[in-house]
Amino acid sequence: MTALSFQPRLDPRLETVLGLIRADTHADLGTDHAGLPIRLIQTGRVRHCIGVELNAQPLELARRQVARAGRTEQIELRLGNGLAPLQPREVQSVSMTGLGAGTIAGVLARGQADGKLPPRVVVQCNDSPLALRIWAQEAGYHLAAETLVAGYWPYPVLVFEQAEGTDPAYTDLPEAAALRFGPQLLREGHELLRPVLADAYGRYAPAAAPGRSAQRELDAVIEALVYLGWTVEEIRQ
Repeated sequence: MTALSFQPRLDPRLETVLGLIRADTHADLGTDHAGLPIRLIQTGRVRHCIGVELNAQPLELARRQVARAGRTEQIELRLGNGLAPLQPREVQSVSMTGLGAGTIAGVLARGQADGKLPPRVVVQCNDSPLALRIWAQEAGYHLAAETLVAGYWPYPVLVFEQAEGTDPAYTDLPEAAALRFGPQLLREGHELLRPVLADAYGRYAPAAAPGRSAQRELDAVIEALVYLGWTVEEIRQ
């Protein structure tokens, strides 16, 4: 196999992330084996990519992959934590995938405090994106796009862009439901919301009681169902 024919295989969640990135220079945090940076370059979606990896062993594997693809001049790999190895205004966008929402939000918050967070952020988390949506509202980022990707469970993929004022994505929606389940997903009535809501209902309904956190979570599920016009029986089928 030649360098020109070598194309790393991305799973559906990373293919979705790939399609949401376009920049002159992009950074992929926690790049693992550099599959996403290689495909970003191969598809022409970015001109230059920086892959950041916390651990030395996967970074070395990433170097081999980049060399195998013949992209060493376009992909730079750096060892470090989150956005720390980057310079302010060095990239126009950043991606982070395969981690919990709270972990990702923490990395983004630290990067913003250091002046290294770019104006566009593409993330895929392995749990509820609530922490990311709250971070975005507090950090001055608006929700530009979001979707769910079928997999071991429905994987949330979100795009945030730096903007001023109140995020219009949440206008005229029940606030708790929109924050927990996604304003654009609610407006769309995304089909994968059904298993997400069914799982949330199953976890919180048995423990719900006035004053309990489970009751607040259950109320958000009910808000979402009312907005969508779905019943508990429909989502649990």
